[in-house]
Amino acid sequence: MNFEMLGHADLSLTIKAGVQWGLFAGSIQALGTAKHHERYLRDAVETDLLGCFAMTETGHGSDVANLATTATYDEATGEIVVHTPGPDARKDYIGNAAQDARMAVVYAQLITKGERHGVHAVLVPVRDEAGNALPGVTLSDCGRKMGLNGVDNGRIVFDQVRVPRENLLDRYGQVAEDGTYSSSIASDNARFFTTLGALVKGRVCIGGAALAASKTGLAIAVRYAESRRQFPRPGGGGEEVTLLDYRTHQRRLLPLLARSAVLSLAQDELVAELHRVTNPVLLGAAPSPGPQKALEAKAAGMKALLTWHATEALQEAREACGGAGFLSENRIAQLKGDTDVFTTFEGDNTVLAQLLGKHLLATYRDTLKQAGKLGAARAVTTSLVDAYAGRTPARALAGFVGETLADLRRTEDAGPLDRDWQLRLLAHRERRVLESLVARMRKRSAAGADAFTVVNEVQDHLVLAAKAHLDAHVASTAAAAIERADGEGSERARALLGRVLDLHVLAQLEADRAWYLERGLITPARSRELTSAVNALCAQLRPHAGRVVDAFALPEGWLGASIAR
Repeated sequence: MNFEMLGHADLSLTIKAGVQWGLFAGSIQALGTAKHHERYLRDAVETDLLGCFAMTETGHGSDVANLATTATYDEATGEIVVHTPGPDARKDYIGNAAQDARMAVVYAQLITKGERHGVHAVLVPVRDEAGNALPGVTLSDCGRKMGLNGVDNGRIVFDQVRVPRENLLDRYGQVAEDGTYSSSIASDNARFFTTLGALVKGRVCIGGAALAASKTGLAIAVRYAESRRQFPRPGGGGEEVTLLDYRTHQRRLLPLLARSAVLSLAQDELVAELHRVTNPVLLGAAPSPGPQKALEAKAAGMKALLTWHATEALQEAREACGGAGFLSENRIAQLKGDTDVFTTFEGDNTVLAQLLGKHLLATYRDTLKQAGKLGAARAVTTSLVDAYAGRTPARALAGFVGETLADLRRTEDAGPLDRDWQLRLLAHRERRVLESLVARMRKRSAAGADAFTVVNEVQDHLVLAAKAHLDAHVASTAAAAIERADGEGSERARALLGRVLDLHVLAQLEADRAWYLERGLITPARSRELTSAVNALCAQLRPHAGRVVDAFALPEGWLGASIAR
């Protein structure tokens, strides 16, 4: 919540706070043990010890498993030697590194007795109290960037830097004095993902900050559009029309405003899940593999969805404000520049979408295993019916597949504002995309393709599967949240939020209608009806745009734009 709050005001401060408390102190808390907590955690939380999170390398980026920095245990001295073996192993884009950090959490390949044990985190001092680089540590500034220039991103190179063995954050992997390595997690792969999973809150926070920036930019654009007038209405006595009364302007801003509100409900649910899953772990309990993996996958997908949304929303808000939106004093340009990199750090969005897609594949596989042969046969039969239904006119199939087809073809009976129809269509797309992905992979595997080729050839499909899943998840989560609303004025609030969700879903269906049309899931008439419905919803929500902005609960002073007054 604090991270999102800062995101409305100063994104550079948001990121520096996230690095200090979320990544640096968070790593100590999540990956360290009592000795680390007692020695470092209070100072890190109270900023008496400023730190950074040194994971990313110049030549390895998102490929954390293959980082090249080494942390080699020297049995003779009882020290860990941290070293950068070449230019590609330089720690790069590290927040707080260029100026402020005195200590780094360094991710490196742990080596003991000549054997590698995978990526582990080590605490490495990088500056003395006077701010000077320590021996063996080379620090440099990344220079000016497109945005976030209040963050001192830097580069770090280590030349045989020695730290005590106790500086290894050893919750999931320990090194004895004689160099013997041990871990409660036998599999290197499982240990690696457990280590990274402990830091999942970083992705949740980045998504929240991106959403906060989106709300701020759209609030400014909507306020401006409600007051700025352009061109007189014919026969209107010379009075000019406000921008938000124009249909094209409504089309530009209101679906994005609706999406921001709907995504807020899904983000709240994700934050609640983060607390449910991670709090027991932070209190000393062993991580539960099932819920932890599901959380990591959802956080990866939501981070991608929210940061891509911020990029789109802020660009549209900037354009919708014309030249005024380009002025720094009106903040949108700064918000746009500061959030652009959000699609890259804490994981590149395309990579994160594929991570979610692979999780969906694993879940699908496990579900079929649990269902047994009969369940798998039923799943295949349903897929064949879906495929046939997608190629054949609805009326020609009447009576052929009974209730299954009726469930999918409610377009003839339900209007586009029917919530059940909306959610069924999104859920069907989610399942259909995943099952066709499985079929493609099986076909290539059966033809003798190796594992890399099989996955590489369907990467675009993996991303689509992730998107289809997120679309269905966000809509269903928001619908459930709206139904739970209670208290004074809840009936009116539910009605307005219902229209907001309608606009979000129908604008999404309109954008993806080629997919639905190709598979015969909507008719051309329904496709045209979607456009009419989106236009009608924009007109209905136009008088309430200010109320939706007010519901974001942004203090007046936080908007900080003269055009929003």
